[in-house]
Amino acid sequence: QPNGEVEIKSISFDSRKIIEAEHCLFFALVTKRNNGHKYLNDAYAKGVRFFVVSEAVSLPQDAIIINVQDTLVAAQRLVGFHRNKFSYPVLGITGSNGKTIVKEWLYQVMHSSFKIARSPKSFNSQIGVPLSLSLLNEWNDFAIIEAGISEKGEMQNLAEIINPTHGLITNI
Repeated sequence: QPNGEVEIKSISFDSRKIIEAEHCLFFALVTKRNNGHKYLNDAYAKGVRFFVVSEAVSLPQDAIIINVQDTLVAAQRLVGFHRNKFSYPVLGITGSNGKTIVKEWLYQVMHSSFKIARSPKSFNSQIGVPLSLSLLNEWNDFAIIEAGISEKGEMQNLAEIINPTHGLITNI
């Protein structure tokens, strides 16, 4: 861009699911099962030029690389900041089961009265919540975000990121 600024419109953790590559920020997540650093060249080949990494990497010179200690924490903090730009109500839904169906029922009841951002599918994990929150924008006037946990301490983290104005707990 002429002034050196870039508009990031999407984030990605999966090089197979990149949308609008020229406006995508790719996070190389390191999980128990995989390492996103292995897919940086795939993302680059698809047109991504902005990367958040936690390991030494080698990409062409036009790639913008942001080095962090933990890419998941960086993604969560970024979307937490993004979420807090919006003052409309955000409903957080959690519980042992029923989160997705309750979210979809509420959407069906409310979507004719509100422009609703909502978690796609069952995106309710430490990775799914950042993807869900990245969808919030100024055209929405309500959001429904799922939060699920699999390990101790995860709900506190998700609650801070989602920063819900309202909460709903399904079956526990």
